[in-house]
Amino acid sequence: MVTLQDVADKAGVSPATVSRVVRGEGKVGDKCRAHVKKIIKKMGYRPNTNARALASNKTEIVGIIVPNIASPFFGALAIGAEEAAYKAKYKVLMGNTHNDPKIEQDLIDSFLEQGCQNIILHSKFTDDKTLIKWAKEIKGLVLVNRFIPEIASRCIWLDNVSGGRQIAEYLVNKGHEKFAVIMSHLKINDPIDRLVGIRQALAVKGLELPEEHIIYNNAGMEAGEKAVYELLDREIDFTALICFNDSVGIGAINALFERGYNVPKDISVVGFDDIIIANVCRPKLTTMKYPIAKMAVYATNLSMELTSNSEQDESKTHLFMPTLTERFSVQ
Repeated sequence: MVTLQDVADKAGVSPATVSRVVRGEGKVGDKCRAHVKKIIKKMGYRPNTNARALASNKTEIVGIIVPNIASPFFGALAIGAEEAAYKAKYKVLMGNTHNDPKIEQDLIDSFLEQGCQNIILHSKFTDDKTLIKWAKEIKGLVLVNRFIPEIASRCIWLDNVSGGRQIAEYLVNKGHEKFAVIMSHLKINDPIDRLVGIRQALAVKGLELPEEHIIYNNAGMEAGEKAVYELLDREIDFTALICFNDSVGIGAINALFERGYNVPKDISVVGFDDIIIANVCRPKLTTMKYPIAKMAVYATNLSMELTSNSEQDESKTHLFMPTLTERFSVQ
Protein backbone atom coordinates (compact mmCIF):
# COMPACT_ATOMS: atom_id res chain seq x y z
CA MET A 1 0.00 0.00 0.00
CA VAL A 2 1.33 3.44 -0.93
CA THR A 3 2.04 5.58 2.13
CA LEU A 4 2.22 9.31 2.64
CA GLN A 5 5.99 8.96 3.07
CA ASP A 6 6.23 7.19 -0.31
CA VAL A 7 4.48 10.14 -1.97
CA ALA A 8 6.74 12.62 -0.17
CA ASP A 9 9.89 10.75 -1.32
CA LYS A 10 8.68 10.55 -4.91
CA ALA A 11 7.63 14.23 -5.01
CA GLY A 12 10.78 15.42 -3.25
CA VAL A 13 8.87 17.23 -0.54
CA SER A 14 8.28 16.73 3.17
CA PRO A 15 5.48 14.47 4.50
CA ALA A 16 3.97 17.59 6.10
CA THR A 17 3.63 19.22 2.66
CA VAL A 18 1.89 16.13 1.28
CA SER A 19 -0.43 16.15 4.31
CA ARG A 20 -1.34 19.81 3.71
CA VAL A 21 -2.10 19.09 0.05
CA VAL A 22 -4.26 16.10 0.98
CA ARG A 23 -6.20 18.09 3.59
CA GLY A 24 -6.47 21.17 1.39
CA GLU A 25 -5.23 23.23 4.32
CA GLY A 26 -2.11 25.25 5.06
CA LYS A 27 0.17 27.22 2.78
CA VAL A 28 1.45 25.34 -0.26
CA GLY A 29 2.49 27.01 -3.50
CA ASP A 30 0.29 26.39 -6.52
CA LYS A 31 3.11 24.79 -8.51
CA CYS A 32 4.09 22.52 -5.63
CA ARG A 33 0.46 21.61 -4.93
CA ALA A 34 -0.10 20.65 -8.57
CA HIS A 35 3.10 18.57 -8.57
CA VAL A 36 2.15 16.68 -5.41
CA LYS A 37 -1.39 16.03 -6.66
CA LYS A 38 0.07 14.61 -9.86
CA ILE A 39 2.28 12.23 -7.88
CA ILE A 40 -0.65 11.25 -5.64
CA LYS A 41 -2.77 10.38 -8.67
CA LYS A 42 0.07 8.54 -10.42
CA MET A 43 0.92 6.43 -7.37
CA GLY A 44 -2.73 5.80 -6.43
CA TYR A 45 -2.28 7.08 -2.88
CA ARG A 46 -5.36 7.01 -0.65
CA PRO A 47 -5.30 8.82 2.72
CA ASN A 48 -5.90 6.70 5.80
CA THR A 49 -9.00 8.43 7.10
CA ASN A 50 -9.06 6.47 10.36
CA ALA A 51 -5.47 7.44 11.11
CA ARG A 52 -6.22 11.08 10.28
CA ALA A 53 -9.23 11.01 12.58
CA LEU A 54 -7.20 9.56 15.43
CA ALA A 55 -4.39 12.07 14.90
CA SER A 56 -6.69 15.09 14.80
CA ASN A 57 -9.29 13.75 17.26
CA LYS A 58 -11.86 14.64 14.62
CA THR A 59 -13.94 12.31 12.48
CA GLU A 60 -14.63 12.90 8.82
CA ILE A 61 -17.62 10.58 8.61
CA VAL A 62 -21.33 11.31 8.86
CA GLY A 63 -23.59 8.40 9.78
CA ILE A 64 -27.22 8.57 8.61
CA ILE A 65 -29.74 6.28 10.30
CA VAL A 66 -33.35 6.14 9.05
CA PRO A 67 -36.19 3.60 9.22
CA ASN A 68 -36.28 2.81 5.49
CA ILE A 69 -34.35 4.64 2.80
CA ALA A 70 -36.68 3.19 0.14
CA SER A 71 -39.44 5.48 1.43
CA PRO A 72 -39.61 8.75 -0.55
CA PHE A 73 -39.74 10.68 2.73
CA PHE A 74 -36.70 9.03 4.31
CA GLY A 75 -34.93 8.97 0.96
CA ALA A 76 -35.22 12.77 0.85
CA LEU A 77 -33.87 12.96 4.41
CA ALA A 78 -30.89 10.77 3.51
CA ILE A 79 -30.11 12.70 0.33
CA GLY A 80 -30.21 16.04 2.17
CA ALA A 81 -27.84 14.78 4.86
CA GLU A 82 -25.57 13.11 2.31
CA GLU A 83 -25.26 16.25 0.19
CA ALA A 84 -24.35 18.36 3.22
CA ALA A 85 -21.74 15.79 4.28
CA TYR A 86 -20.16 15.56 0.84
CA LYS A 87 -20.05 19.35 0.57
CA ALA A 88 -17.96 19.38 3.75
CA LYS A 89 -15.82 16.53 2.31
CA TYR A 90 -17.08 14.04 4.87
CA LYS A 91 -17.64 10.39 3.99
CA VAL A 92 -21.06 8.85 4.60
CA LEU A 93 -22.30 5.72 6.36
CA MET A 94 -25.94 4.70 5.89
CA GLY A 95 -28.20 2.39 7.87
CA ASN A 96 -31.87 1.32 7.93
CA THR A 97 -33.54 0.43 11.25
CA HIS A 98 -36.99 -0.72 10.05
CA ASN A 99 -38.23 0.96 13.25
CA ASP A 100 -36.47 -1.68 15.36
CA PRO A 101 -34.67 -0.21 18.43
CA LYS A 102 -32.30 -3.22 18.55
CA ILE A 103 -31.14 -2.60 14.96
CA GLU A 104 -30.80 1.08 15.84
CA GLN A 105 -28.50 0.25 18.75
CA ASP A 106 -26.44 -2.09 16.55
CA LEU A 107 -26.01 0.62 13.91
CA ILE A 108 -24.98 3.18 16.52
CA ASP A 109 -22.37 0.75 17.88
CA SER A 110 -21.12 -0.08 14.38
CA PHE A 111 -20.76 3.58 13.41
CA LEU A 112 -18.89 4.38 16.61
CA GLU A 113 -16.53 1.47 16.03
CA GLN A 114 -15.66 3.05 12.67
CA GLY A 115 -14.78 6.33 14.36
CA CYS A 116 -18.02 8.10 13.42
CA GLN A 117 -19.10 10.77 15.91
CA ASN A 118 -21.40 12.64 13.50
CA ILE A 119 -24.69 10.75 13.52
CA ILE A 120 -27.98 11.96 12.03
CA LEU A 121 -30.70 9.82 13.57
CA HIS A 122 -34.41 9.48 12.81
CA SER A 123 -35.74 7.54 15.78
CA LYS A 124 -39.33 7.08 16.87
CA PHE A 125 -39.25 3.93 18.99
CA THR A 126 -36.08 4.20 21.07
CA ASP A 127 -37.01 5.66 24.47
CA ASP A 128 -36.04 9.18 25.57
CA LYS A 129 -33.70 7.92 28.30
CA THR A 130 -31.59 5.98 25.82
CA LEU A 131 -31.44 8.86 23.35
CA ILE A 132 -30.39 11.28 26.09
CA LYS A 133 -27.63 8.83 27.08
CA TRP A 134 -26.44 8.60 23.47
CA ALA A 135 -26.41 12.40 23.17
CA LYS A 136 -24.10 12.61 26.18
CA GLU A 137 -21.75 9.97 24.73
CA ILE A 138 -21.80 10.96 21.04
CA LYS A 139 -20.58 14.49 20.48
CA GLY A 140 -22.22 14.95 17.07
CA LEU A 141 -25.51 13.09 17.56
CA VAL A 142 -28.48 15.02 16.13
CA LEU A 143 -32.10 13.81 16.11
CA VAL A 144 -34.42 14.58 13.19
CA ASN A 145 -38.21 14.60 13.61
CA ARG A 146 -38.00 14.09 17.36
CA PHE A 147 -38.13 16.54 20.27
CA ILE A 148 -36.79 15.73 23.73
CA PRO A 149 -36.66 18.76 26.07
CA GLU A 150 -33.52 17.59 27.88
CA ILE A 151 -31.54 17.61 24.62
CA ALA A 152 -33.53 20.22 22.70
CA SER A 153 -30.38 21.70 21.20
CA ARG A 154 -29.75 18.35 19.45
CA CYS A 155 -33.29 18.04 18.06
CA ILE A 156 -34.53 19.15 14.63
CA TRP A 157 -38.30 18.82 14.54
CA LEU A 158 -41.46 19.99 12.81
CA ASP A 159 -44.47 21.81 14.24
CA ASN A 160 -47.04 19.12 13.43
CA VAL A 161 -49.75 20.88 15.44
CA SER A 162 -49.40 23.87 13.14
CA GLY A 163 -49.53 21.57 10.12
CA GLY A 164 -52.81 19.99 11.18
CA ARG A 165 -54.25 23.39 12.07
CA GLN A 166 -53.30 24.90 8.70
CA ILE A 167 -54.95 22.06 6.77
CA ALA A 168 -58.21 22.34 8.70
CA GLU A 169 -58.29 26.14 8.44
CA TYR A 170 -57.68 25.93 4.70
CA LEU A 171 -60.53 23.45 4.18
CA VAL A 172 -62.93 25.40 6.40
CA ASN A 173 -62.15 28.55 4.41
CA LYS A 174 -63.02 26.56 1.29
CA GLY A 175 -66.47 26.00 2.78
CA HIS A 176 -66.09 22.46 4.15
CA GLU A 177 -67.84 21.48 7.37
CA LYS A 178 -67.86 17.66 7.23
CA PHE A 179 -64.49 16.02 7.70
CA ALA A 180 -62.91 12.57 7.76
CA VAL A 181 -59.32 11.79 8.71
CA ILE A 182 -56.95 8.91 7.97
CA MET A 183 -54.14 8.85 10.52
CA SER A 184 -51.21 6.58 11.28
CA HIS A 185 -51.90 3.97 13.95
CA LEU A 186 -48.31 4.23 15.24
CA LYS A 187 -47.96 5.52 18.80
CA ILE A 188 -45.77 8.47 17.83
CA ASN A 189 -46.17 12.24 18.14
CA ASP A 190 -46.76 13.08 14.47
CA PRO A 191 -50.36 11.81 14.11
CA ILE A 192 -51.25 12.84 17.66
CA ASP A 193 -50.05 16.41 17.14
CA ARG A 194 -51.68 16.76 13.73
CA LEU A 195 -55.03 15.69 15.18
CA VAL A 196 -54.62 18.27 17.95
CA GLY A 197 -54.07 20.97 15.33
CA ILE A 198 -57.04 19.82 13.23
CA ARG A 199 -59.38 19.84 16.23
CA GLN A 200 -58.10 23.24 17.36
CA ALA A 201 -58.93 24.81 14.00
CA LEU A 202 -62.36 23.18 13.81
CA ALA A 203 -63.25 24.18 17.37
CA VAL A 204 -62.63 27.84 16.52
CA LYS A 205 -65.35 27.52 13.85
CA GLY A 206 -67.70 25.57 16.12
CA LEU A 207 -67.09 22.33 14.21
CA GLU A 208 -66.31 18.87 15.56
CA LEU A 209 -64.43 15.82 14.36
CA PRO A 210 -66.29 12.75 15.69
CA GLU A 211 -64.05 9.83 16.61
CA GLU A 212 -65.92 7.57 14.16
CA HIS A 213 -64.74 9.88 11.35
CA ILE A 214 -61.10 8.93 12.05
CA ILE A 215 -59.50 5.80 10.61
CA TYR A 216 -56.17 4.65 12.04
CA ASN A 217 -54.08 2.58 9.66
CA ASN A 218 -50.64 2.14 8.10
CA ALA A 219 -49.01 4.95 6.14
CA GLY A 220 -49.07 3.59 2.57
CA MET A 221 -51.28 3.78 -0.53
CA GLU A 222 -53.03 0.50 0.21
CA ALA A 223 -53.86 1.76 3.70
CA GLY A 224 -55.40 4.89 2.16
CA GLU A 225 -57.57 2.78 -0.15
CA LYS A 226 -58.76 0.48 2.65
CA ALA A 227 -59.54 3.42 4.93
CA VAL A 228 -61.71 5.09 2.28
CA TYR A 229 -63.61 1.86 1.63
CA GLU A 230 -64.26 1.59 5.37
CA LEU A 231 -65.48 5.19 5.63
CA LEU A 232 -67.82 4.76 2.67
CA ASP A 233 -69.09 1.34 3.79
CA ARG A 234 -69.93 2.83 7.17
CA GLU A 235 -71.74 5.66 5.35
CA ILE A 236 -69.69 8.37 7.04
CA ASP A 237 -70.76 11.74 5.63
CA PHE A 238 -67.77 13.92 4.66
CA THR A 239 -66.76 16.34 1.94
CA ALA A 240 -63.11 16.77 2.95
CA LEU A 241 -60.56 14.05 3.72
CA ILE A 242 -57.32 14.80 5.61
CA CYS A 243 -54.60 12.16 5.21
CA PHE A 244 -51.58 11.38 7.37
CA ASN A 245 -49.23 11.54 4.39
CA ASP A 246 -49.19 11.80 0.61
CA SER A 247 -49.05 8.05 -0.01
CA VAL A 248 -52.24 7.62 2.01
CA GLY A 249 -53.79 10.55 0.14
CA ILE A 250 -53.02 9.07 -3.28
CA GLY A 251 -54.42 5.70 -2.23
CA ALA A 252 -57.53 7.46 -0.94
CA ILE A 253 -58.02 9.29 -4.26
CA ASN A 254 -57.77 5.99 -6.15
CA ALA A 255 -60.41 4.40 -3.92
CA LEU A 256 -62.75 7.38 -4.23
CA PHE A 257 -62.60 7.26 -8.02
CA GLU A 258 -63.21 3.50 -7.97
CA ARG A 259 -66.38 4.10 -5.94
CA GLY A 260 -67.57 6.73 -8.43
CA TYR A 261 -66.60 9.90 -6.55
CA ASN A 262 -64.88 12.81 -8.28
CA VAL A 263 -61.91 14.47 -6.58
CA PRO A 264 -62.19 17.35 -5.84
CA LYS A 265 -65.76 17.98 -7.10
CA ASP A 266 -67.37 15.52 -4.66
CA ILE A 267 -64.68 15.10 -2.03
CA SER A 268 -61.53 17.15 -1.42
CA VAL A 269 -58.34 15.41 -0.31
CA VAL A 270 -55.25 16.84 1.44
CA GLY A 271 -51.99 14.98 2.14
CA PHE A 272 -48.87 15.70 4.17
CA ASP A 273 -45.12 15.73 3.32
CA ASP A 274 -45.12 16.92 -0.33
CA ILE A 275 -43.12 13.97 -1.65
CA ILE A 276 -42.41 13.84 -5.39
CA ILE A 277 -45.43 11.71 -6.33
CA ALA A 278 -47.79 14.34 -4.90
CA ASN A 279 -47.05 16.46 -7.96
CA VAL A 280 -47.52 13.72 -10.56
CA CYS A 281 -50.71 11.96 -9.41
CA ARG A 282 -54.10 12.93 -10.84
CA PRO A 283 -55.38 15.24 -9.62
CA LYS A 284 -52.16 16.70 -8.29
CA LEU A 285 -52.33 16.52 -4.52
CA THR A 286 -52.73 19.54 -2.27
CA THR A 287 -50.50 18.86 0.73
CA MET A 288 -48.49 20.26 3.62
CA LYS A 289 -44.83 20.56 2.70
CA TYR A 290 -42.57 18.85 5.22
CA PRO A 291 -39.12 20.38 4.54
CA ILE A 292 -37.34 17.15 5.44
CA ALA A 293 -34.41 17.59 3.02
CA LYS A 294 -33.76 21.11 4.33
CA MET A 295 -34.02 19.82 7.90
CA ALA A 296 -31.52 17.06 7.10
CA VAL A 297 -29.01 19.55 5.69
CA TYR A 298 -29.44 21.70 8.80
CA ALA A 299 -29.02 18.66 11.06
CA THR A 300 -25.83 17.56 9.32
CA ASN A 301 -24.28 21.02 9.53
CA LEU A 302 -25.24 21.20 13.20
CA SER A 303 -23.64 17.80 13.83
CA MET A 304 -20.38 18.92 12.22
CA GLU A 305 -20.43 22.12 14.30
CA LEU A 306 -20.86 20.03 17.45
CA THR A 307 -17.70 18.06 16.68
CA SER A 308 -15.67 21.09 15.63
CA ASN A 309 -14.77 21.94 19.25
CA SER A 310 -16.52 25.31 18.96
CA GLU A 311 -18.81 26.38 21.80
CA GLN A 312 -22.48 25.64 21.25
CA ASP A 313 -25.54 27.41 22.61
CA GLU A 314 -27.30 24.65 24.56
CA SER A 315 -30.44 26.79 24.87
CA LYS A 316 -30.89 27.02 21.10
CA THR A 317 -33.74 25.02 19.57
CA HIS A 318 -34.39 24.04 15.97
CA LEU A 319 -38.07 24.08 15.03
CA PHE A 320 -39.21 24.01 11.39
CA MET A 321 -42.67 24.95 10.09
CA PRO A 322 -44.76 23.12 7.46
CA THR A 323 -46.31 25.17 4.64
CA LEU A 324 -49.32 24.51 2.43
CA THR A 325 -48.69 23.48 -1.17
CA GLU A 326 -51.96 24.09 -3.02
CA ARG A 327 -52.64 21.99 -6.12
CA PHE A 328 -55.84 20.50 -7.56
CA SER A 329 -57.29 17.96 -5.10
CA VAL A 330 -59.32 20.53 -3.13
CA GLN A 331 -62.35 22.50 -4.19
